Amino acid sequence: MEQNEIVKTAAQKLADRKERLKNLHKLRQIARTHNHQEVVAEDARKKLPNNWEARKRQADWIIADEKAKEEAKAEGKDYDRLKLLQISAIDAERIERKQRKKNPDGGFATFEAQTARQYARLVKSMPTRDMQKYEKQKQDLGEAFYGGPNTVLHGLVKDSPDAINNMVKDLEQQIEKRKKYSRRRTYNDDADVDFINERNSKFNKKLERFYGEHTAEIKQNLERGTAI
Repeated sequence: MEQNEIVKTAAQKLADRKERLKNLHKLRQIARTHNHQEVVAEDARKKLPNNWEARKRQADWIIADEKAKEEAKAEGKDYDRLKLLQISAIDAERIERKQRKKNPDGGFATFEAQTARQYARLVKSMPTRDMQKYEKQKQDLGEAFYGGPNTVLHGLVKDSPDAINNMVKDLEQQIEKRKKYSRRRTYNDDADVDFINERNSKFNKKLERFYGEHTAEIKQNLERGTAI
């Protein structure tokens, strides 16, 4: 009787060991599968562009923003107002400063710079060259095509109606734009005036650029009158 119990106990121990070995084998297979998946995922991440994470965050933000906009519209709420309520004054100022920096169109310093800007704008808006028309015009004009010092082009070239309409449209756009910029603005009208002349203004901007982050609290205390 005792010998049978001993043999049975040994058989149970052997079965338990086999079961543990089987479980370990399963765990090893699972770990091997997970490891292979991680290797594949890491290799896929290496093949992605360098700015993939930033682009993904931007796409997620756009999706969440559109979803919130639709929810606000369904509830009859002003989404822009709700969005502004969730932005702190510091973040709002940072966003506004970034937008001003993105489009710092404060006019032009010289007429040469203005002419260069206008030339670049006109070249950018030019249509694609029609090479067949180009070659035909070269053959028709001959040496006058290159416009030498003694060449008179008056009467040789006839402008098309589309070209005339484009010129009129461009002139009208220039007139409308000049109405908005009657004079050059050297500073933001809404900004605090903390300078006495142009040179002092540039110096203050340099100080703000290098030390503004570290002196913001001191400046606020001085404005409130709570500085020690």
